[in-house]
Amino acid sequence: MSLQGRVAVIAGATGELGRTVASALAQAQVRVVLVGTNQERLTKLSSDLALSSEQTLLHVANLRDSPEAQGLAQAVADKFGRVDILLNLVGGWIGGKTVVEFSTTDTEDMLQQHLWTTWHLSQAFVPRLLNNGWGRILLISSPIVTRPAANNAPYAIGKAAQDALMMTLAQELRGTRVTANVLQVGTIDTKRERDRQRTPENASWTTPEEITAAVLYLCSEEAQVINGARIPLYGG
Repeated sequence: MSLQGRVAVIAGATGELGRTVASALAQAQVRVVLVGTNQERLTKLSSDLALSSEQTLLHVANLRDSPEAQGLAQAVADKFGRVDILLNLVGGWIGGKTVVEFSTTDTEDMLQQHLWTTWHLSQAFVPRLLNNGWGRILLISSPIVTRPAANNAPYAIGKAAQDALMMTLAQELRGTRVTANVLQVGTIDTKRERDRQRTPENASWTTPEEITAAVLYLCSEEAQVINGARIPLYGG
């Protein structure tokens, strides 16, 4: 299951999940593009992981903006000459109110955070992946897409729109050796609370390491037949 020499773009790299995924990919000899909105945090992440400049590209971008996503794609091409893996780990949640209490701005923000970042990344990178004749596209979604909960309408709408985009993209990519898949996660257990003290509330939480293990497999050659899948990483 070697990924050595691949180039992976990690959007949302400075979060706890992004850090764990970046570390695992770097250890697998993957060249990593760390994407975020804060240069200082990107620099610290690269330093913490002891990444070499030859193996790493740091790029600040607001992926809600199409030209910035296109600029990211060009920067990756200029640095590495290719891209193989696109991971959208950009997160964000708005909740706690009823449908009648939420503002239009709340829903627009969730659509920007989830749908439009994915849309812009896809338009910027899918042509390059197709040109390779090989590629992997992955994002983190939520079971709320198929089972919406009360008081979460903007988040559910944003994630459902993102999910629909990915499932459509997967169908368009059939037979190309480029795949698009979704990992569904309820709560990311960034503090690793579940295994220290399991409760009914946290029993279905998922650690960054568990998500990363799934990412590594889906990015491998062995996962070439998995396309358009919603893979549940919850329910334990």
